[in-house]
Amino acid sequence: MVSPRFAYLYFMKDEPDRIRATVPRHVAHWQQLRLPGYLGGPFQDRTGGLITFQAEDGEHARRAVDTDPFLQEGLLEVRWLKQWTPQ
Repeated sequence: MVSPRFAYLYFMKDEPDRIRATVPRHVAHWQQLRLPGYLGGPFQDRTGGLITFQAEDGEHARRAVDTDPFLQEGLLEVRWLKQWTPQ
């Protein structure tokens, strides 16, 4: 059985220096998770980003998001994590 796919959409606070300092940890966090089907990156204007990935279930997906350095450092204005069913 294929694991469910999730979409994580987030928008940043207007704190470019703190964001820039946290980017390497954010990138390393998602790389280290080695989640199947991972695809992610920032929006062109750097106001936020989108990450899609597969996880065993919603709890595993939430854990991946909750340990994101952007969230832990309080850099997100708003975020959504949704199970996604691409067609």
